[in-house]
Amino acid sequence: MTTQPSDVDIAQAHQLEPITDIAARAGIPETALIPYGQSKAKVDITQVGDTPADGKLVLVTGVSPTPAGEGKSTVLIGLTDALTQLGKKAIVALREPSQGPVMGIKGGAAGGGYSQVVPMEDINLHFTGDFHAIAAATNTLAAIIDNHIHQGNALNIDPRRITWQRCVDVNDRALRHVVTGLGGPAHGVPGETGFTITAASEIMAILGLATDLADLKKRLGDITVGYTYDQKPVTARELGAEGALTALMRDALNPNLVQTLGGTPAFVHGGPFANIAHGCNTLLATQTAMRFGDIVLTEAGFGADLGGEKFMDIKSRFGDLDVAGAVVVATIRSQKYNGGQPREELTTENLEALKKGMVNLERHVENVRKFGLKPVVALNLFWNDTETEREFMRQWAADFDVALEEAEVWAKGGAGATALAERLLENLSEGNSHQLYDPAEGIEASIDTIAREIYRAERVEYSSKALKDLKYIKDNGWEEFPVVISKTQYSFSDDPSQLGAPEGHVLHVRELQPRTGAGFIVALTGDVMTMPGLPKKPAANNIDVAADGSISGLF
Repeated sequence: MTTQPSDVDIAQAHQLEPITDIAARAGIPETALIPYGQSKAKVDITQVGDTPADGKLVLVTGVSPTPAGEGKSTVLIGLTDALTQLGKKAIVALREPSQGPVMGIKGGAAGGGYSQVVPMEDINLHFTGDFHAIAAATNTLAAIIDNHIHQGNALNIDPRRITWQRCVDVNDRALRHVVTGLGGPAHGVPGETGFTITAASEIMAILGLATDLADLKKRLGDITVGYTYDQKPVTARELGAEGALTALMRDALNPNLVQTLGGTPAFVHGGPFANIAHGCNTLLATQTAMRFGDIVLTEAGFGADLGGEKFMDIKSRFGDLDVAGAVVVATIRSQKYNGGQPREELTTENLEALKKGMVNLERHVENVRKFGLKPVVALNLFWNDTETEREFMRQWAADFDVALEEAEVWAKGGAGATALAERLLENLSEGNSHQLYDPAEGIEASIDTIAREIYRAERVEYSSKALKDLKYIKDNGWEEFPVVISKTQYSFSDDPSQLGAPEGHVLHVRELQPRTGAGFIVALTGDVMTMPGLPKKPAANNIDVAADGSISGLF
């Protein structure tokens, strides 16, 4: 019996091209390349020239994720390799994986099978140190705040109203709520605080949206760290911290260049989660890719209701991006799961569950269309998908008037997405995408529009704390900021058990958090947390290193 190779086995067997060759293939000038070894590099954004960013941008999003996995990044990478094989100058623009999911339940996030970005071990672990820089900057600011209070508190900061938290890129539930400054006067002022996972931190969001070093420094200075005793906001700039934070983030600002297994250039940079942050790779990496590629494929985390909506309403708004096309990744088993088939039975044909669960895919397609996009459905095939189920999907697409093509990228790489690539090219437009709401109408109107149009909620309910937060936001002139809604990824509602396409539910907003450096307001809903916990059997238990230094069990 032949054992199927793992993702890491396939990646380690691949002969990487020198990163200098990949950069040359993309047209990136040698003077802009900052190599990190032989297989990865940063690209100095000050040295890329003034080539206009006019490549066609394609958003790859998906259905509501299920425990079985949908393979969105894998499809994106294979699709980009297919475009390369068709003679197109294509470039990938992805997020960096967070160590939280890598060591937790989701596993690696660099694609899979023969559709990966490599070197996958480096990308999934420390990579070029961007996440470490974000954690260092975040925790430095926390230390500066505490020291300012300890040294006399000239800014009159109320220790009970410090909103800035430390961060670490680990799923660690024990750090959600902590007390610092214990041990007497020599050890600082006691206070309640907590940790956020690095991927959900504000400095991660700032990295994702900054346009250059000056913009980065301004955004870092604009961070609100807490409030005074008379409830006035205090910024990092007032603490004199923005210079030091910028120094720590200077190198992290430059996008990272790697390659796919098919030799296609790939920018992998920034990594905010889409269920508790805005879920897109950096604006700088996307724009840099658009300078050098004719077609740029980028992803947004989780389903179109989360990452997809935030890509259009946050990233595209801030970067003035015009999106030429969209791909919605779906699987037969994901729709059967949404139709009520238990996870352990998903390998069994079940047309009834498939038909029932199709409302989830239909909702995501409808939502993508609301942004002026013409989506193509990529049906990511698995070995247990039957011909009867596949024929049902083809007929559904014809009835629903949406383009659908099958993909077999895990096993075949770019060759498994040729038809999908051709269909995508047929559906590309010159770009006439748009946002869903106007932030000038206020926070409540923005949340209500997303809740009704994307989630199909009947109404929005605010907790007493959220109403108090809303007053703070209005009093400080932040009510016209766009909104990032933090919500469970498993449902259109804020209840993860409501699968399929629920309607008429209530969106419960429990807290509103101003992210004045990033330039948006975070609305926490349901039970979503900014610091996840590890599962009973974390993926970390499967990872090992051999005597020769090779890593196994990563994914």
